[in-house]
Amino acid sequence: MRPFLTILLATLSLWLSAAPATAHHVLGRPSYSLNEDSNTPPSMQVEVQLGDLFVTTMVYPAFPRLGAPGRINLYAKHLDGTLYEGEVGFSYRKVSWLSWIGMGEESREIGRQQPDDNVFRQAFRFDREGDFLVTATLDVDGEPHMIDFPLRVGVAPMIGPLEVIIGLVVLIIVAVTVVQRRRAMVGKVRAAHSGDGPA
Repeated sequence: MRPFLTILLATLSLWLSAAPATAHHVLGRPSYSLNEDSNTPPSMQVEVQLGDLFVTTMVYPAFPRLGAPGRINLYAKHLDGTLYEGEVGFSYRKVSWLSWIGMGEESREIGRQQPDDNVFRQAFRFDREGDFLVTATLDVDGEPHMIDFPLRVGVAPMIGPLEVIIGLVVLIIVAVTVVQRRRAMVGKVRAAHSGDGPA
């Protein structure tokens, strides 16, 4: 009877230890309290040099959701260390199949910002999901310069444009192979029936 009790207790303790654990905290703090001021990285960080101006853009939160507020931070300073004190305009346009052939949506302005504590902060809230191209426009030496960076809002689809293109290429290759093989077989059958074989 004693071995049976030992096996039963061991099985019970193993089963309890294998039960799924639910975690509500990340690194000791509630996960729902993480925001742009925490140690969560931005979704996109782009660094560009425009003449003697070095520009860094970041988008918060790490995964922008549909209808949820987000923010673009832009830092700009000259190579000599002085800060850019002009105005920065922010706009966006939706990326689609039509935009590849120049027939996509027109660009829409989000806003224009002055530096706030050496940072240009632009809030945004998108009312539709998809892939967008955000443009930041700065005046450098009297010339407008634009920085484009992609922004995904919402959950990415399982099948995107790249997967569709790869699938079409594979289907075309398979179809061509099948047609060529069929033509070769038909040619062999015709040659056999035309009397080329032994009488």
